Amino acid sequence: MTQEELAARAGISVDVVRKLEQRRKNSAALPTLHALAKGLGVELTSLLGDPPGVPSTGEVDPPQLVAVRRAISPPLFAPPPEPKRAEKLSLSLLRAEIADAWTLYHEAEFGRLMELLPDIITDARFASAVGADDERAAGQAALGKALQLGGHLAIRLGKTDLALTSLERAIDAAGKSSDPLLAPMVSNSVAWAYQRQNRLDDATHLAVYAADNVEREHATDASGVRVWGGLLMSAATSYARSGDYDRADEMMRTAEKAAGRVAKMPAPKDGRLVSVFSKSSVRIERVRLAVQHGRPEEALTLAKGMRLSKDTPPSWRTWLLLDVARAHTDVGNAEGAVKALESLRRVAPTWMRHHTLAVAIVRDLWELPARPPGLRSIAEFLGVAN
Repeated sequence: MTQEELAARAGISVDVVRKLEQRRKNSAALPTLHALAKGLGVELTSLLGDPPGVPSTGEVDPPQLVAVRRAISPPLFAPPPEPKRAEKLSLSLLRAEIADAWTLYHEAEFGRLMELLPDIITDARFASAVGADDERAAGQAALGKALQLGGHLAIRLGKTDLALTSLERAIDAAGKSSDPLLAPMVSNSVAWAYQRQNRLDDATHLAVYAADNVEREHATDASGVRVWGGLLMSAATSYARSGDYDRADEMMRTAEKAAGRVAKMPAPKDGRLVSVFSKSSVRIERVRLAVQHGRPEEALTLAKGMRLSKDTPPSWRTWLLLDVARAHTDVGNAEGAVKALESLRRVAPTWMRHHTLAVAIVRDLWELPARPPGLRSIAEFLGVAN
């Protein structure tokens, strides 16, 4: 396409396209990126620098991913497999394994997770079908969390259709489970998948609907507020990506106040199986939205002096450091950008390699007439220096 053709398809000014291609404009606001993604016929994540966890090679699915698919969608008319474990399957052990698997996900250990997840889902499906009614209900809760994780992994692998299949089955398990918060938690994941497919209205409606239900029934306990807050953040992100930054910012401020209340409540028994929601996570998302909407100064102000809670997953720390690096780059502070990238390399080297945004930032810095100290080491780590 010519610049004029792309501008016409995207419904934006050809001058914007020209400046972006000629690097006379460092970045585009999020609504502009949505328009460009639509005009190019690609997912928004291709332009945001938040890629799949394992870049696609264009080849058929590897055996590990086939095994994940088979666990999510068992073959028709085949008998359910028995658990492969040597020890007796117990719900407490299964829940611990699912929590550990979520930790692997947040640490970007996607390869290891692909190896473990099929057996975990199989075990959870078995647990959901045996025992007394209360045991089966608890097994359905475990199955729902395992399938929710399968959905998240599939999104990171760029397989959104597989993700929705897994999440829809997780919703079904949640309806048969003993956990009243599981369905809204999975709904939040479905909203994320909709965002990935540029179905912003669907994502917003689902997040708001689920948040309203949680607020009516579970507003007084920490787990309920965490789930509600996560849904509110999801809805805010959808509004922001639709171009309504002011409404998104208002919702984020409301979520931040709720996170302050959560900090004073007793912690859930196993927070790894409840939505990520804290003052840190809300502030990280506010920084992210400010950067994506071309407000680097606001993003740096929000990030200044942040103290991350101990339970902040590595993936969230990664987003924050990447966004801070991008904001410093956008305001012309190359040294500040390198400092953020050095911190990122220390705390999450695996995530750093997975993010094309990190590579894009380093390339921008590498092309500067005067390269800041410390940049070469990072550029070599990401293969940019060559």
